[in-house]
Order: sequence, then structure tokens, then C-alpha cells
Amino acid sequence: MRRVGPTQMVEAAEVEVPAEAVIADTYAGRVHVEWDPTAAVTPLGQLAFFTEFLKQSGLFDAWVSDSPLRFTSPNAPKKRDVLGTVLLGVLAGCWRYAHLTALRGDGVNPPLLGMTKVVSEDAVRRGLKGIGREAGGVWMRRHLLHCVQPLLSEPWILDVDTTVKPLYGHQEGAEVGYNPHKHGRASHSLHTYLMANVRLVLDVEVRSGKEHASRHSQEGLWRLLDAIGRENWPALVRGDNNWGTEAVMQRCEQEGLPYLLRLRRTANVKRALERAMSEGAWTEAGHGWQGKEAQLRLVGWGRSRRVILLRRRLRGTVAVSDRRGRGQQLALSFVEVEKGQELWEYGALVTSLKDEIVSFGQLYRDRGDCENAFDELKNQWGWGGFTTRDLARCRLMARIVALAYNWWTLFGRLADPDHHREAITNRPLMMHAIARRTEHAGRTTLTITSSHGDHDTARTAYRRIAGFFAKLRSTAEQLKPIDRLYRILSEAMKKFLRGRQLRPPPALAAAA
Repeated sequence: MRRVGPTQMVEAAEVEVPAEAVIADTYAGRVHVEWDPTAAVTPLGQLAFFTEFLKQSGLFDAWVSDSPLRFTSPNAPKKRDVLGTVLLGVLAGCWRYAHLTALRGDGVNPPLLGMTKVVSEDAVRRGLKGIGREAGGVWMRRHLLHCVQPLLSEPWILDVDTTVKPLYGHQEGAEVGYNPHKHGRASHSLHTYLMANVRLVLDVEVRSGKEHASRHSQEGLWRLLDAIGRENWPALVRGDNNWGTEAVMQRCEQEGLPYLLRLRRTANVKRALERAMSEGAWTEAGHGWQGKEAQLRLVGWGRSRRVILLRRRLRGTVAVSDRRGRGQQLALSFVEVEKGQELWEYGALVTSLKDEIVSFGQLYRDRGDCENAFDELKNQWGWGGFTTRDLARCRLMARIVALAYNWWTLFGRLADPDHHREAITNRPLMMHAIARRTEHAGRTTLTITSSHGDHDTARTAYRRIAGFFAKLRSTAEQLKPIDRLYRILSEAMKKFLRGRQLRPPPALAAAA
């Protein structure tokens, strides 16, 4: 029994009385506000299609079942609930564990993922803490590679780079190292291996702020290449001047792996450029750049190598900015170029390729796309957050964020195979919409209301995706999970594949 008034008593089994309404006086007049805590609604109303993508491809089920997450207490949450909560949080744009609490009122998406509930942020922290460092690394590396492995049969380029994650607490590995934007700030360094042009992460490893050099990436790079298999190796490894070292080039040459790396502007590189400037006979390299080939053996190199010198004339007014001392105002001065003088910017690339000089300018400029992927992952997908005191969970969450990013990227390609849409615009359009779940006569209906200005674009894209999945379901009984994954990737990446259909290798298909 419970009391609802001074004298009235009702049975506990009766329907809850709605909370008393409150009044808000707005410019449109008085508005009566009521709360309905029992309605099954979600602000991520369009995730049902992404859930079908995960189900049809088998990616989520395989990730959960293969997880080393184990609980011994009978009161512990299910690992599907823990991992599903993490996935929903990353998709929703969370970048701190505390943000996961905002998902606990979602009554729509957890059941669609096969979850029983959204667990608390503490349950997620404790669950991830119980995963061993080695076991968690093996598990996440396997599934990061699993979702892109079929694409590696095509010619592709591996971009290798390191990005900095500033820290503001007392975390393991928080050390002052290379930090171009926040000098003196402790940080972690994220060593990343990307599939060029399609923005898919093959692996990421979090290290201390002082371990930012390419020598700290060598172990992860060759471990990744061993896992890929020699027959699927990239046509080229591409990196900035952090990677233009003897150790990297020598190992690539021993393994027969082509490389294109930028060189630091050392004294010997500058002298080679001076000689080339006086000799003339430069070749056009695109976008105003000119190139010239040289054979150099720099200090520390075991032999001479092919170096492509690049230069581009600076035109128009040139300004120099300077900030003298911390907190000082930015000073801007203009450079006066006398008549007959020319200003040039320059660079140098070292390569084992035999291509003509004209191809190298654009080939290296394409490497800049990995900086766009870093910006998206750090500022829109959670690489800048989910920080804990121990390094093991930071590594685990960095890979989980990368996996969710890969899954959403592949799903987004089903809607638009010709372009990569960044989360800052794609997520509000394709994910955010109010959905209410109703059930009647054994039928579940989601009623979606989107407040996005381009909601018609999202609806058109989802109708196209739904049509593809309907066709896939019609033959799903004859297809194994690995076959469905290959068909989904063929549709999503048909621009990269040039319309070719992926087929699982006979040995893999038989094993599946």
C-alpha cells in the first residue's frame, strides 16, 4: 500500500500517477511541463539501421563473444551490457566515462543490441580494468583488423604517424615530450597505422609522452604487418620526417617493403638543395612544386639512397609571425622582397620507388589526409578523452574508439559510397533523432521525429540502406556470416574497389 493523498490509499500494483506538472512562462505563453519516466524513447533514434549493419555483418557479436572480459560475481553485469554501453557511448559522442550516465534512460537502443540495460560508468571502468593488458591488446588488434582485412587484397597505402594527447592529471605515462601546441604539458603519444584515403584505422598504440619517436612504433608496425600476411602488405609505407630514419628504411629494404618518407631539413639536405638550385633542370611536380632527383648518403645512413628534392616559389606578400616570451602578444612583420629576389619553400623525400618525379608531389601530399583522421578521432570520437590513471585502460579505450569509428565509417559509406562524412556533420544527420518505441499485436514500431534541417537527406539515405539490407536478408539463409561481411564491404567500399565484388578466400570460407 502507498499513500497518494491525505486520506486516500491505493494498491502498489496500480498504475503510477504521473508527476505533477509544472508551468514555464515562455514567449509563446504558459507551457505545462510533465515528465514521463516510463516511455521508451531515445535521442539516438536512427541507430536501428546501424544495429542491423552490426548484426548482418556479425561484427558486434564476434567482438563481444571474443572478449576476455570475465566476471565471477553472480551480481555482475553481463559483458554484452558493458561492451554495448561503451559502444553506445562512443557513438553518442561521449569522451568521458561520466558522460555514459546520460545513456541510462535510453529505452530503445539497448534491446536492439541484445542488451538488458545500460550499465553505470563505474561498472564500465571496473569491467575494463579486469581485462589483462596483453589479452586486451590481442583481442582489440584482432577485431580492428577483422573489419578491414577483406579490403587489403586491393593495392593500398599504409600511413604511419603519431599524434599527441595532452593530459591534465596524474596518469601513468603522462610525461613531457613533443607537444607542438601545448609546450611543457604532459601527454600520451598515440602511434597510429591508417589505411590511406579511406580513413580506416588498422591499429593504435598509446605510449608515454616521451615515446613519440618512430623507433617506438617499430614493434607495432611489424607486428601489424605480420598479422596482415605478406600477400596483403601495402604497396607503400608513407610517413613524415619522424620516420625518415636509417632504422626504418633499413628494415623496409630488408623486408622488400617500398617506402616514401620525408627527411628533416638537416645541413646536408640544405647543401644538396643549394647545389640543385644552382644546377637548374627542375621537373614539374604539381601544385606549383618542382622536383629534382639526387643520390644522398646522410650522416648515420649505411648507404646512399634516392632523394627527391622539392621546391615551390612563394608569391605575393610574405609575413612572419613571432611571439617573444610566454603570454606576449603576437607580433607580425612583413618581409620586403627586393627586385630580382625570389622566396622558395622546400622539402626532401627519400624513397625506394622508381617512379617519375612528377608523381611524388601528389603522392606525398595525400598523406595529409591522415591529419584529418586524427582531428576527427581526437575531437569528435573520443581519443582526446576516456582517460584513466592506468595506461592499460587508455590503450584499450583508444582501440575501442578506433573500432567504433571504423564501423561507423563503413556504415556511412553504405549511405554515400563516394565520400567520407565526418562525425561533426554526419552524426547529427544520421544518428540524432527522437524515436519512440510502441508495441502492438506483436509488432514493434519506432516512430522517428528528426529536428535536423536536412532530415529528408537522412531518410533517403536510410531507405537506400534498408533496401540493401532487405535484399541481403532475402539470401541470408544461404550465406555464412563471413559471406555477408564481404558483401557489405563490397557495397560500402565499391568506389575503392572500383565495383569489384569481394570474395572470401576458400580456406576462410570453409573455416567459417
